[in-house]
Amino acid sequence: MIVDDEEAARYGMRRALTTFGYNISEADSAEAARALLKQQEPDLLLLDVNLPGLSGLDFLRELKASNGSGPLVIIVTAHGSERMAVEAVKAGAYDYLSKPFELDDLRLVVKNAAETVQLRRENYSLRRRIEVERSQRGALIGNSEAMQKVRAMIDKVAETDATVLVRGESGTGKELVARELHERNSVRRNASFVAVNCAALPSELIESELFGHEKGAFTGAAARREGKFEQADGGTLFLDEIGDMSSNVQAKLLRALEERRIERLGANESIPVDVRIVSATHRPLEQEITNGNFRADLFYRLRVVTVDIAPLRERREDIPLLADTFLRLAAERYELPQRTLSQAALRRLVEYNWPGNVRELKNAIDRAVIMAEGDEVTPKDLPDEITAGMSKSNIVEGGDAETDGLRIPFTADFREDRREFERRYITRCLEHTQGNVTRAAEILDMHRQSLQHKLRQLGLGRRYVSVTGDMQDNPDS
Repeated sequence: MIVDDEEAARYGMRRALTTFGYNISEADSAEAARALLKQQEPDLLLLDVNLPGLSGLDFLRELKASNGSGPLVIIVTAHGSERMAVEAVKAGAYDYLSKPFELDDLRLVVKNAAETVQLRRENYSLRRRIEVERSQRGALIGNSEAMQKVRAMIDKVAETDATVLVRGESGTGKELVARELHERNSVRRNASFVAVNCAALPSELIESELFGHEKGAFTGAAARREGKFEQADGGTLFLDEIGDMSSNVQAKLLRALEERRIERLGANESIPVDVRIVSATHRPLEQEITNGNFRADLFYRLRVVTVDIAPLRERREDIPLLADTFLRLAAERYELPQRTLSQAALRRLVEYNWPGNVRELKNAIDRAVIMAEGDEVTPKDLPDEITAGMSKSNIVEGGDAETDGLRIPFTADFREDRREFERRYITRCLEHTQGNVTRAAEILDMHRQSLQHKLRQLGLGRRYVSVTGDMQDNPDS
């Protein structure tokens, strides 16, 4: 946008820039430009200082005060007004031109500004991608007791330098826990987080990958290379699937942990490193020690603190929230409309055992978002292994062949569904005992007082009196 009260000046600048493909709009005053900015979002303003009414410099200050991330501004000043130009740059202008100027100077400063705009966009896009990727890794999603324990452990350990061993089945989010430990640490969070999958590298390469090598250290070592320890210096080194590490590398890792120094392959001197180690495994390392596959001294060095992640089948109450998060992220990633889960689809997700844990759930949701024909994900959009056992009509219509009296309408609110299930289950049990609360407590393997408390929580306390053991209406119970 060219903002200048001289028509001839606007014409000259417009002619000089349109030949290079720029789209131009014009305004003859700050007030006119302000009105246009409500309709347009130009990347660049060529703003004359000497305008009728509000000056260009005052308009610049107004723009920066109201929208610091708005268009770049190039101030155009009269000859000999360099002091005002410097003041404009201090007020937030990208650059300035002094009249009269050569058209090549105009094109050059506009070209530089356009490149800056492009860098802004790429930077924003990169930050957005990083944010999306991080949200896809996590936050640690879930309100189950198991996840609350994991978060509490991270809160306690994150700001220390203690080595941490993260244990859990494949797909439970062990790397996510490691990243949370790193990113919550005020000392190391601005340094590197370096991840190494010990199971993905051949044993002859893992040593070079961790510790680096000198030129000529082995066949193919054409140049010196830093290892992951050096890359993570000051930050966190995450060793995933450490149970797959060879015994030779285990010995060198233990030495590095104890001495806080490493040696590149082929080097004659050691290098100090300041690295926090977080390791992870799905293997029972105690059994690996018994079998002679893992060093006991390294195990005790790695597990100063242990974080255990429960498999998804043991925290099913987290599935609705996880599914909803993955639905949103998948729609963003594939640039598709936002979907919702039908109750029947959500029921299948909660009932499925998830051998691949959270990773498998995420992949299933990705598939469902792509396959869904409407705004709602139904069972027919889910992978076959999740809908196995459902009849074709049930998959399409979302029905359920079971009609047991304990079945309840399924919603995305786990707590309310559980409350309704408990209400019906305990009511059935009390009907079976003809209202004898003491007997019902024995069947439910609960203390009588606990059942009393549960009855009051579920709004059933007015019907059942545990003191006498009889079923009756009693407003004081």
